[in-house]
Amino acid sequence: MANKVILGISAFYHDSAAAIISNGEIIAAAQEDRFTRVKHTAEFPTNAVQYCLREAGYTIDELDAVVFYDKPILKFERLLETYYAFAPKGLRQFLTSIPVWLREKMFLKKLLRDGLSDIQKYDKKKLKLYFPEHHLSHAASAFYPSPFEEAAILTIDGVGEWATASICIGKGNSIKKIKELRFPHSVGLLYSAFTYFLGFRVNSGEYKLMGLAPYGNPHAERTQKYVDLIKEHIVHIKDDGSIWLNQDYFNYATGLKMVDDQKWEKLFGFPKAIPDGDLDQKHCDLAHAIQQVTEEIILLMAKEAVAVTGSSNLCLAGGVALNCVANGKLIKEEFIDNLFIQPAAGDAGGALGGAQIVHYMYFGNERTVDSENDSMKGTYLGPYFSEKEVLQSLKRYKAVYEKVEPFESLAKKTADLLKNGNVVGWFQGRMEWGPRALGNRSILADARNEEMQKKLNLKIKYREGFRPFAPSVLAEDCNDYFEMDVPSPYMLLISDVQKSRRNDLPEGYHDMDLWTKLYFKRSDVPSITHLDFSARVQTVHEETNPRYWKLLKAFKELTGYSVLVNTSFNVRGEPIVCTPADAYKCFMRTEMDYLVVNDYILKKTDQPDWENKEKWMETFKKD
Repeated sequence: MANKVILGISAFYHDSAAAIISNGEIIAAAQEDRFTRVKHTAEFPTNAVQYCLREAGYTIDELDAVVFYDKPILKFERLLETYYAFAPKGLRQFLTSIPVWLREKMFLKKLLRDGLSDIQKYDKKKLKLYFPEHHLSHAASAFYPSPFEEAAILTIDGVGEWATASICIGKGNSIKKIKELRFPHSVGLLYSAFTYFLGFRVNSGEYKLMGLAPYGNPHAERTQKYVDLIKEHIVHIKDDGSIWLNQDYFNYATGLKMVDDQKWEKLFGFPKAIPDGDLDQKHCDLAHAIQQVTEEIILLMAKEAVAVTGSSNLCLAGGVALNCVANGKLIKEEFIDNLFIQPAAGDAGGALGGAQIVHYMYFGNERTVDSENDSMKGTYLGPYFSEKEVLQSLKRYKAVYEKVEPFESLAKKTADLLKNGNVVGWFQGRMEWGPRALGNRSILADARNEEMQKKLNLKIKYREGFRPFAPSVLAEDCNDYFEMDVPSPYMLLISDVQKSRRNDLPEGYHDMDLWTKLYFKRSDVPSITHLDFSARVQTVHEETNPRYWKLLKAFKELTGYSVLVNTSFNVRGEPIVCTPADAYKCFMRTEMDYLVVNDYILKKTDQPDWENKEKWMETFKKD
């Protein structure tokens, strides 16, 4: 068949994004918040669409289809039926939300057409709009880029139209839905409820809850008590992984809050945590308990997916697929032979999945599979900036810089800076797609430095001190550091640090307070070793990111270690940097020591004075 060019869009809820494919190949993809600097923005992705069109070299009139990632009419149906089922509860919320739905969501075609019109003129009569179901878009985003000819597909999130989880079978170019879990019963909403109760922001703080969980004492009576209370009062788990949530404890179906605060306080014995308030052991133990329950549910769902499809290849997508701890346990299960997780597993990834559905299932194009590699191109699908563009940005800020060539010299010099305890902003090539920085928009540091976690959290990222950091490691050396024998290029798997690298824990370690435990040196790579000796691993491959791979190689030659701390290039509440200007501003507003942009190195102490840092920190809402 003739080449088809398809633009996918997700918008109007959170994590607006755009993706474009040509003849089945993923050309470009980006989230809107990287351009607007408003984290998790729900606005129409004007900038992301412009970028995708520019990168692919097409106008809107040249597109064969534009695809929105879900069916708003079904969401409206769910809204009406939910309010009817719970009436008269939630009447005030119903009266508030229905006019918004009628004005915006019910006339989505017009919103999309108008959004595209703001980008460029086009023939509206020629434009073909498609609206696949939300969970089908998730399923497609995981299966079509995977290296599998056939696979079980499991999608889990908060809620799409009606579905909150689904099991599908993917074969060749087609996907067939087998079963689904329906609203209001949702693993994603269950996890978000605990995110809310522990003082974090819903739809952005779930990863904080996951990061807090290892601070819980798995051996404590209280932790097990919390697990029992959750299962007895809040969620009933069935053998196939489907769940039933007791709506007496929740408000999300008809109210403005996730849970009934008073009932949760009575059940667990303490009030909802205050955002940015003090966290103590009971909060950690509750985080551990819900993480344990969530892992149990995901494991049962995965078993069911493999059982009903007959395939031991498993693809994952949906926001819950970003739960790296659960993923790390899944990959060890004998019933799974191969696992692929869409790196942009949340709603942003739906833009790509929607485009792929139309390409393969509507237009009927054949799918070519590389059994060795996925087709995500390492997720390096965002904008690239030339030397000219970099220099324009640096000169605008009167920045002081040094060009270092060839790249081997740049890598060696950067490695030496890292070895000597410096924190380096690393800006290279095309921006990553998805929530993880994978070596192109990263802040890097020496994993051997036991003070580095504290320094990075408090002086660079300006975030909670308990937050963990992830390692990047040369793919070929991964097993030297971690108990992992599979690639993890997208930082979506948790693995344990090798026992030979661990230090013995002192007596009574699990009974110590959070901060005492945090600052105990647990291994020879302490800045990436979590309290339970785990780490969220990124394996770096020469084929997909040769520059980052060469940096790690240079660091190994200097130190004998081929692992670095890799955290996203941003501060708390800010999206990951997109442009050289974003990178320079973030560099200057934090206590980073050096910035490397393409072939240029910038030293903090050489730069001109910058604006008041405290004033700038008010720019971004804390997430």
